[in-house]
Amino acid sequence: MSTTEFIAAIELSSSRIAGIAGQKQDDGSIQVQAYACEDSSAFVRKGLVYNIDKAAHAIQNIVASLEEQLGQTIAKVYAGISGQSLRSAENRVSRTLDEEDIISADLVDQLCDENRELPMADMCVLDVAPQEYKIDNTLYTDPVGVAGRHITARFLNLIARHQLRKNLEQAFEKANVKIADLPVAPLVLARAVLTENEMRAGCALVDLGANTTTVQVYKNNLLRYLCVLPLGSANITHDLTCLKIEESEAENLKLCHGSALYQDEDEDAPTQCLLNDGRSVKLRELNEIVGARAEEILSNAWNQIQLSGYGNELFAGVVLTGGGSNLPETETLFRSVSRTDKVRTARFVQETVFGHEEELAQDGRQNTLLGLLAAGHDNCAQPAQSKAANEPHQGELGLDIETPPQPAEAPETPAQTKQTPPADTEEEHEKGPKTTGKGSKNGGKNSDNDNGVKRGGGFFSDLFGRLRDGILEGDNSDTMSDKG
Repeated sequence: MSTTEFIAAIELSSSRIAGIAGQKQDDGSIQVQAYACEDSSAFVRKGLVYNIDKAAHAIQNIVASLEEQLGQTIAKVYAGISGQSLRSAENRVSRTLDEEDIISADLVDQLCDENRELPMADMCVLDVAPQEYKIDNTLYTDPVGVAGRHITARFLNLIARHQLRKNLEQAFEKANVKIADLPVAPLVLARAVLTENEMRAGCALVDLGANTTTVQVYKNNLLRYLCVLPLGSANITHDLTCLKIEESEAENLKLCHGSALYQDEDEDAPTQCLLNDGRSVKLRELNEIVGARAEEILSNAWNQIQLSGYGNELFAGVVLTGGGSNLPETETLFRSVSRTDKVRTARFVQETVFGHEEELAQDGRQNTLLGLLAAGHDNCAQPAQSKAANEPHQGELGLDIETPPQPAEAPETPAQTKQTPPADTEEEHEKGPKTTGKGSKNGGKNSDNDNGVKRGGGFFSDLFGRLRDGILEGDNSDTMSDKG
């Protein structure tokens, strides 16, 4: 069953590429209509697309799978951008007026434009998060309409290397998939999992991914700090290969037996696990490796929160999310590292989601993808072509032949409704469109206007007229011979 209105989004992370399509309902819920996912480790590393051809092929596969489930062509998609080089950088722009005056919207726009023109080597501004505006000696979040002479605007620019955005855009261009918008993925994730109270009171969002860990700090409903660490849960898997096992087996051991803060179980609980080659490994030895790397990742995340300058103002605490947050005892370890009691794990978005419940498990891995879907607002379906555009032009040979407008028929009068025998007079014959018999000079052919064909005006129109006349004359000759 096809649908004509939906929003489509694609997320390229270090471990997988996932696509989703659905509709936002009036009550704020999301109805998921299609979902597709593939492994992306062969062309994405730490959020950067390094193999454009493979990425384009994967994008085509995702879009084709979504279109098959939707029964409709996708015209464009929303795609999130994130990666190791993404970070925030503060900038200030000042302006002094000749005399005290009211701050206008045009002046604020000029300050914003001047901020974006800041020269940066090998970096580009992906988005801007305006902070407070200082007018004379007072801070304002909305300066328009305030009287003052000196204004200083403080901006938080989200910057990344040019290659991060360029490679992503080239992959979609090569896949022949149009991008509806390219929002910063951590921002849409924050809007999807954080409450307004948490962002106002002050909180830190730590997204534990496969190859990267993203740290964001919010205070007074504004983004205050953002950075991406080149550490993730894949580092834990790689460390486990020191047990002389393949990464696939190491990943399975981490998921089945790993713990960020291992504690001895009951005496009846198993203390060892078997490897594929028949060897056995003690769970304590296994989790010493897991816990050491997990502590390193969380300690670095907490250090970034302290560097933001808001470590002591996060009254709503810390929120963990992402696939790495599923490691048991992660919350407990973060409380121990940060000495912060308010720590929670956001395993799903705030919106109610219907459809594809099995693929969209509440494990934190789909939060960014669902955030992209929730942030979209344009219809991504291919608009239906009009019926007239699909109809062929008039004429057997596909020639573009104009048809003159037909005169409106006059209403019949009572005198015309009487059936009177036709008068076979010369005058009547010249006026009417009546066809002649076998003695007629025209051989039963109607005039050009009677056939709705415009003669003259071009070589093809004359050619079509001669062909038609020849065909009709041949038909008339056959009729005359039959009558004879």
